Parts: sequence; structure tokens; C-alpha cells
Amino acid sequence: MKNFSRDISLVLGGSAGMGIQTIEATLVSVLKREGYHVFASKEYMSRIRGGSNSTEIRITNKRRASFVKRIDFLFALDADVIPHLEKRITSKTIILGERQKVCRGTTVCQVIDVPFTQFANELGNPIYTSTVAVGIVLGMFRADEALFETYLRERFARKGNEIVEKNIEAGKKGYDFGKHIAYNEGIEVNLSQNKAVEKEILIDGNDALGLGILASGCNYISSYPMSPGTGILTFLAQHKKEFGIVIDQAEDEISAINHSIGAWYAGARAIVSTSGGGFDLMTEGVSLSGIIETPIVVHIGQRPGPATGLPTRTEQADLNLVLYAGHGEFPRAVFAPGTHEEAFFLAQQAFFIADKYQIPVFILTDQYFLDSIRSFPEESLQTLTPENHIIKTDADYKRYALTPDGISPRGVPGYGQGLVGIDSDEHDEDAHITESAEMRVLMHEKRLGKIKGIREEALLPTEIGDVHHAEMIVISWGSNKGVLEEALIHIDDERIAGVHFSQVYPLPENTKKLFAKKKVVVLENNASGQFANLLKLEYGIKISESILKYDGDPFFVEEVVKRFKTLIKDFEL
Repeated sequence: MKNFSRDISLVLGGSAGMGIQTIEATLVSVLKREGYHVFASKEYMSRIRGGSNSTEIRITNKRRASFVKRIDFLFALDADVIPHLEKRITSKTIILGERQKVCRGTTVCQVIDVPFTQFANELGNPIYTSTVAVGIVLGMFRADEALFETYLRERFARKGNEIVEKNIEAGKKGYDFGKHIAYNEGIEVNLSQNKAVEKEILIDGNDALGLGILASGCNYISSYPMSPGTGILTFLAQHKKEFGIVIDQAEDEISAINHSIGAWYAGARAIVSTSGGGFDLMTEGVSLSGIIETPIVVHIGQRPGPATGLPTRTEQADLNLVLYAGHGEFPRAVFAPGTHEEAFFLAQQAFFIADKYQIPVFILTDQYFLDSIRSFPEESLQTLTPENHIIKTDADYKRYALTPDGISPRGVPGYGQGLVGIDSDEHDEDAHITESAEMRVLMHEKRLGKIKGIREEALLPTEIGDVHHAEMIVISWGSNKGVLEEALIHIDDERIAGVHFSQVYPLPENTKKLFAKKKVVVLENNASGQFANLLKLEYGIKISESILKYDGDPFFVEEVVKRFKTLIKDFEL
């Protein structure tokens, strides 16, 4: 008997256009309704059709949010899947697929034959193969068949009764075949279910961030599509009527950021969404935002570069890009969510900081985070009340009035009697161009002085484990929160703890003391240790080791655990 319990890794593999995302979306939805914790992440080729793509779905007893190398069940939909994933396949992996396709050209192929072509012929259309595949998994898991049927009725209701019934028939065929496989192969799945999970929200990173943007009161987006940042533009476009959002697909990235700056100048709350390559073109606009003190929020979905790089893979290598984007000196803030809940909150915080301090603010995500799907309780979403810092101007209004905290009252044209001037040249308090050395110093120091208030409002990092008594602290930022949390659980060693930063610039001053007399290790997806370097610059601390990965994949839990064990030995803890 092959028993599976507590934590199952199920991987679906095939080429683009074979319905893998449909299977993923249906499976995670039904399994969540069954009361299982699910976490799904995907990797895919940068092409419309073909290639070899895969989606990993973890089905667990406890909440997890990270990627594992191990594959327990592999659904191979074509011959390229096994060679593509061979480094993750072991003798314990159960592979299912249509043998004549999957084993083509090989003499030894341990695959449980699933006659997808026969099923498709019986159903009259290959489009039902996806539903058959979902049914097979649910049959093997002995899931609630009635719940599966209810889901199919809801999902396909808009397509008419015939489509609904055909999918139910397809699901039934798959479900029965899955039970047959489990019986014949001696497969037993024992996962505890949690009724509370049924009511949780199930969304991906794009939707979590998009909901946070809506909660922030955003009413304008101007972007030029670029993976993986396009999902936010798509999400807001889907909800534009409900929330009154102006959608502006600009002709290029230069226009996109300038349109959004113009929108803020006119009183809107705007965002730009792009990827690193698109943001390259926006940097002059960032400088413009800096000197005219008009807010802007920029979301960057990171992917490996330089240039086109690996356009559909993941990396955390754009931190330096946003830290130093734009010429000259001006304050900024950078956020990087580690969970879907953080994405919802940080989007609101980004708009709050941008509006209050009239600066450019960046939200850094990555392909892995944006495409990851998980469930969580709705009550874990933290909502801020949107604050609008626009004032009604008087006749003697000065747009760049010198103030002790560096924040000049921000008016918008047409609201009050004042003239709301701006100037990208150096200017005086009335926004008139000047080359006065005295005024230059005053105005420059006014702008730079805002960083003090921004730092005082910086979000504290999350402590994972007993940070104060640990001998080694592992630091993560952005999408690596889940893998750090789970790796520490596996290690189960009180000498090691973790600290996760969701605000990566500026850093809160008081946090520095956490790292005194500790071995500090930084975990990040880039080759040069960008956040480790920032920690050294901001805190002046010594980084004992960096755990880096830059092959386009997220960290596996297994490889992080292995590195932790090596460091324990190397550091002689």
C-alpha cells in the first residue's frame, strides 16, 4: 500500500494550450471546498503554445506557502513532461498519463496509463479532458463527488445546460477511473480536513495585490503590458465599472508613468504596473515625480534580466533598480509583500505613504508571488482607511512652501483659489524656476528631509521564531517568507530564527538591534545579494552568509533546509 498523508505534492505537466491552468483552477477550488489547505505555483515557457509547463499543487494538513522539489503525483499530458521534470522525479513519484503519448520513444516507462484520448472520443470533444483529469485526482483522493458536481454546475452555468452536463459526465468518468487507479495501485490518501478552510478566500498574488489597490482608493492605472506585471492591469480592468477606475493602456512605458503622474497632479490616485524592462524606460518619470513632489505608485513584477532575460520566470534582482532609479537625490519607499495578506495591506500603505509624503513609492513582487494561489481567512485582511492629503488652496497658496517636515501642502488645480504650479527645474516656493544657490539648498533639503518621517513610519519586519535568543538569524524579503517559515519548521532548532522584511526601504531604525551578536544570513533570489548589501549600508551590520538563487526558479524548501543544516555545521552553533 502506498500511503500519502499530511503533505502531498501533485504536479501537472504539459505544453501551453493543453488546459493545465484550467485543471489547476478547478482542482484547487474543489479541494479548498473539501477543507484542504492548498498552495499552487507554476512555471511556464514564454510562448503562446508548446514548450513544457508545469503547475505544482500542494495539498496539506497545515497551511503552507512554499514550493517543494518533491513530486508525489505527476500528471504528464505529453512526452516532454518527464524529461523536463526528471530532476524532480524519484522512484517514489507516481506518474499518470496516456502511455502511448508520454512514453513515446522510450523502452522503460513507469506510467499508469490514463486513456485521455478514449475519454475524449467518448465525450465527443477533447476540451473535456481537463475535467476528466480533475475527476481522476478527486477519485484517487475519494473526495466528495456531489461537491465536485456542484462546482461544475456553478462554473459552467453561463455556457448552457449541455456544456454543464457534458462536464459532469467527464468528471464522473475521471472520478470513477481515479478510484479504479487507487484500488489497483494500492494508493491510499489520508489528509485531515478543516471545515474552516471551506470559507476562506482562494486567490493568486495578482488578485490579492489588486484588491489592496482597490482598497487604497486607486482610481487610475496607466500601463503598457509586460509580464509578469500585466496581471494588475487586467485585474483592475475587469473591475473598472464596479470601482470607477480609469484604465489607460498607454502607447509605451514612458507615457504610462507620465500619464499617472499627471493623474496624481489632477487629484487622482494612480498606479503603474510593469516589469523591470518596462521600468527601465520609466526612470526619467521617477525623477520628475521626485522634483515636482507629485506622488506615484509603481508596481514592478520582477523577472530575471537583463533585457528580455527569462520573461516568464522569477527573480528578486530589481531592488537596486528601484533604489537608485532616477537621477539626482530624492526620497522614496519600497515595499515587497511576502504573503497575499501582506500584498493587500502593503498596496494601501504604498498609496498612503506616496500621498502623504508626495514621493514615488514602489511595490516589488515577482512572477512566483503573482502566480501563486493559496487560501486564507478573510479576516486576516487588514484594511486602512484611505487618507487624502489634498488641501483646498487659498489665493496666496505656495505649492512648495518650506515646512519643518519637508511636506508642502498639496493642492490640485481647480480646488480652491490658489495657483498650483509645478516645475521640473529647480524652483522656489511658488514653483517659479530659479538658479538661486540659496533656494536650491533650501528646496533640496526640504525634499530630502521627508525621509525622516518616512523612516519613522517604516513597517517593522516579522520575527519568525525566538529571534532574541537565537544564535543565527536568517533574513528574507518579498516572496521568500513562505519558504523561510517552512524551512525553520523543518529544522526545528531554537538556535535559528528568521526575520522577514516587507518594507525594504527605508528600514526602521530600531530593528538593527535584533542582529547584534548574531550570525546574520540573508536569503534572496539574485546573484549579488542586493538586500544583504542594503542591510550593510543601512545598518552597518556584518552579513555572515548569503543564500542566493538566480536560475529562474523559486527556492525549494528542501534546498533551504539543506543550506541551514550546512550553516549550523559551518558556524559550529
